[in-house]
Amino acid sequence: MNVKPLADRVLILPAPAEEKTIGGIIIPDSAKEKPLKGSVVAVGNGTKDEEMVLKVGDTVLYGKYAGTELELEGEKYLIMRQSDVLAII
Repeated sequence: MNVKPLADRVLILPAPAEEKTIGGIIIPDSAKEKPLKGSVVAVGNGTKDEEMVLKVGDTVLYGKYAGTELELEGEKYLIMRQSDVLAII
């Protein structure tokens, strides 16, 4: 991958949405909850005021509306600031 986030940004691969059925009813993709966890694929160098705590391979939790979606090589990713990440799990 040729993407290198700048400053305090991280590139995250969201975990796949969980398949849930209710009494045999299949929920369409548009009604599924967005995943709130994913794995860190790339990190920036941090800023002079904030060092980069996250590293590639970390599994993280992030806010429901955090980040900007982008598609690279047919895969959907999120890019967000390190401060938008809520926890490492």
